[in-house]
Amino acid sequence: QLQLVESGGGLVQPGGSLRLSCAVSLLTLDRYAIGWFRQAPGKEREGVSCIRNSGISTNYLDSVKGRFTISRDNAKNTVYLQMNSLKPEDTAVYYCAARKYGCIMSTSTYDYWGQGTQVTVSS
Repeated sequence: QLQLVESGGGLVQPGGSLRLSCAVSLLTLDRYAIGWFRQAPGKEREGVSCIRNSGISTNYLDSVKGRFTISRDNAKNTVYLQMNSLKPEDTAVYYCAARKYGCIMSTSTYDYWGQGTQVTVSS
């Protein structure tokens, strides 16, 4: 049973930074790609970033390129999303999710999901 738990959300001012963590309760994390998704009230869930099992391939939503960085530490069973230069439009519940191997941004292709962590960017 693969379980994911997000942490690191909170309230920050525009231009600030947060680092989200996704802890995975499995020792075979190297078999899974991990994606970060977000959902704001009244909007569809959208893919933010993903990283494949090897870590050599990543993908980003256009609006976060250059500001967000995804990384993984398989030895710690953890995937991170470093979020810099945050904007009010980044406000959402952020979820991490897992699928086998490949980095794909489509929400429907992920089999395992965390509970979400709230990120609020406001002055």
